[in-house]
Order: sequence, then C-alpha cells, then structure tokens
Amino acid sequence: MHIVFAASECKPWARTGGLADVVGSLPPVLAGMGHRITTFVPYYRLVARGLPGLPVTLASVTVPFSGYQRFARVLDGGVRDGVQVYFVDCPEMFDREDFYGTPGGDYPDNWERFALFSRVVLEATKVLGVPDIFHAHDWETGPLPAMLRSLYYFDPVLRRVPSVFTIHNAEYQGRFPAEIVPKLLLPWQMYTPDGLEGYGTVNFLKAGIVYADALTTVSRTYAEEIQTPEYGASLHGILRTRREDLTGILNGVDYGEWNPQHDTHIAAHYSADDLHGKRECRRDLLHAFGLDHVGEGTAVLGIVSRFAIQKGFDLLADALPGLMREDVVLIACGTGEEYYERLMHEAAARYPETMRVQSSFDDMTAHKIEAGSDLFLMPSLYEPGGLNQLYSLRYGTVPLVRATGGLDDTVVEHPEEQRTGYKFSGTSGADLLSTVQRALADFRDKERWQVIQQRGMRQDFSWRSAAERYVEIYRRCIERRARL
Repeated sequence: MHIVFAASECKPWARTGGLADVVGSLPPVLAGMGHRITTFVPYYRLVARGLPGLPVTLASVTVPFSGYQRFARVLDGGVRDGVQVYFVDCPEMFDREDFYGTPGGDYPDNWERFALFSRVVLEATKVLGVPDIFHAHDWETGPLPAMLRSLYYFDPVLRRVPSVFTIHNAEYQGRFPAEIVPKLLLPWQMYTPDGLEGYGTVNFLKAGIVYADALTTVSRTYAEEIQTPEYGASLHGILRTRREDLTGILNGVDYGEWNPQHDTHIAAHYSADDLHGKRECRRDLLHAFGLDHVGEGTAVLGIVSRFAIQKGFDLLADALPGLMREDVVLIACGTGEEYYERLMHEAAARYPETMRVQSSFDDMTAHKIEAGSDLFLMPSLYEPGGLNQLYSLRYGTVPLVRATGGLDDTVVEHPEEQRTGYKFSGTSGADLLSTVQRALADFRDKERWQVIQQRGMRQDFSWRSAAERYVEIYRRCIERRARL
C-alpha cells in the first residue's frame, strides 16, 4: 500500500524530540516490508542549511485562505532508506530560526503555518500520487484529517482516503482563537464541543482526534492514561468517546544507531555476552567529566533529558541532598527550561565532587552517558513513550524510572527473576531516593547486577513489531472507508 506521512519533524533534518525519531525510523521499516512510503516535512531554515538547493518537484501549490492566498513549493528530498521525502517550502512560513517559536513564546501564526503545511500535503498528493492512507502526527498536522473530512469531502480523488492520527504528547495541542475557523475556510458547523472547539479555542490536536479514522499513541499505558483527567490534558472526554479507535503502539529503537556492539561514539564495544568494553566506556565517561577519582564501587548515575517539569526535575531536586550522601556520582546532559537549567547548575556547584551538568546536547555525549553509566534516571511525571530507557536497556545501563506511560510498559522490576530495571509510582523526592537505594543494594552485588544488565540487553524493542501493528490499522481503516 502507499502511505503518506505528514509531520513537523523528521530526523536527521528537523528534531526536537521523539516525534522526529518515530517519523525518521518507522517509514524505512515499512518500506522494507514492501510498502510505498512518502514523507512530507516543512523546509525549515535549519533544513535548508543542511539540504540547500534541492530540486523543485512542484513549482507552485496554491493554498487559499479567507481573502488571500499563499503559495508553496514542494522540493524533492530524494529517496532515503526506501522512503521518498518531500519538503514543503514556503519561506514566509518556515524560513525562521526556530521551528515553533522563540524563547519569548510560540509564533502567533502557527495556525497558518501548519494549516498551510497540511493543505499542501493534501494537494501535492493529487499530483505526486494519491495514497491509500495518510498518517498524520501531533497537533501540527491535526488540520489534515479535519480538512480531509470537510474541504475535501466531495473531492473525487481524496474523499475516500482515510487517515491515522498519532498523539505523541497530549499536552501540546495547538490552541488558537476561534476567528481562524473562517480564515481556514472551514465551516462553522465544525466549531462545536464535539468538533474543533476546546474551551473557547480551535484545538488542532483535537481536530486530529475527532476527524481521523483511527488514533494511535506511543505506548499501551499512555493510551489508557490520556483517557483520564490526570493525563488527558482536558481531552480525556473526547478520547474516551474514541477509545475503540485508539491503540497504543510502543515506539521502537533504531538499533543501527543505538547498539554498543558498533557504536562509533563510545570508547569500546561490548555485548550482553561480553561486558568488558562497558568498563572502558565507564572510565571514558568519568574522564570526560573530570571524575577520574571515582572508584569501581561508586555507582555512576546518568541523565540525558530535556530539563523540564515533565521530566521529573522537581523530584530530582528534592532527592538530591539524600542522593549525594550515597556512594554515587551524577552526570546530566540536556537543555530545556531556564529555571531547571539553573537549578541543575546550582546543584552541581554545591556538589563539585559528585555531580556534573552539561546544559547542551550533542549525540556523542548522549551515547557516552548511555554506555558509561551504571544507572539511568528517568523520574518523569508523564512519559508517553520514552526512548532513553530503551537505549539504556541495550547498553546495559539499568534504567530507573517512574511508572508512567511507556516507561511502565518497558521496564520490569517484579518479579525479580524478570527484572530489567527499577520503578516507582510516587511523586516525591523520597520515592525517587528510596528506589535509587533499592537499586544500589543490587549494584553492590556484582553477579546479580550483571544478570540484570544482560537481561535488559537481550530485550528486543526493534521497529518491526510496531510496524506490523501499524499495517494492521492501516488496512482496517482502508477497508472501513471503502464501505462508506
């Protein structure tokens, strides 16, 4: 079948988080299964710097708005890993330093930017090849299913094409003033509590949820969580009405990139059958952060994360005084909210012998931390899918996580004979600290610890099984839409 992916991010060209990893990794696996895959991504300034002078596939696509028109081009990004990639080029919309906004806030015309992107994808496929199904991702492409079921309802080419919509994080919704409804040429009848409207705004995420033929999210537990007030971010009600169409499919891992047996970023290679190289990676990590004095009996705790409240940094801050009294060192790498970056640097200044913080992100450091740490901390308040815990398992770096979303689905603590990591369900620093102490007790027993490491390293979270589940959903949607 022919599947068109539409997303605001795709690795390696445009990435802020897990969305880009999914859109960069899932399509090649589907292509390898014999499907025709096309991916559309905005031609941001950052993308243009890395891919200048791309050939033009469509010289002009007209996008009508109320009272004016915009014009975009479609650029040919070539076939990469079996996937045809196109970039939507509209300089006044996407030639900006950042994807979604500045430190001062989101771009006020994000509604126009991503509605344009969605409509260009729909129009372009009428020329470049009508798909069997569209797969749209997150709020930025929420307008695509809504347009498909309204503006294109009578279109002889697209009217029977279904769509799947994936929620990567329900907290990010794309809320805009109600007056954009006529600007997008959408009928006011769609602006209802059962449609686009959400607490007096147009909600792009809700548009995708309401109008797509099927919904997915990035783990089984998160699919259940977002149907509750605690995690649904005010959309739990509408999600419950669509629960029969909502499926949680765990993200996979690109083991071509994340594998200690051939990782080019780390000091030595190793496997579940031979862990000797991991000790060299540990020494290399400690040396890189000026912690050469740390002995073999001291546990190295690693963090690679966005510094944000969602990621549990309040819990970590509460736990730090007790944590730093344990025989551990903590190495953290990431960027994020200014408050938490400052909090982490101030903590590192208080504990100069046992804590290091790098408030910038680069792939080499991330790989070094995954390979060189003993424990990997992810105390997230919520985590739809999560990838770092999966990387940690493959690298023999035992994950310690809060039991939420994909973290709960992928890390096993009980029964002990199946243990691959450690989990806690509370929301206090004391809960985190007691779980670290529980892990440290096992860490001191080197034979037990190695068994836990090896068990985790042998887990398989590759993309193939996830891709097969997506194909099932695509086929079901196509069959159902054909009967309408």
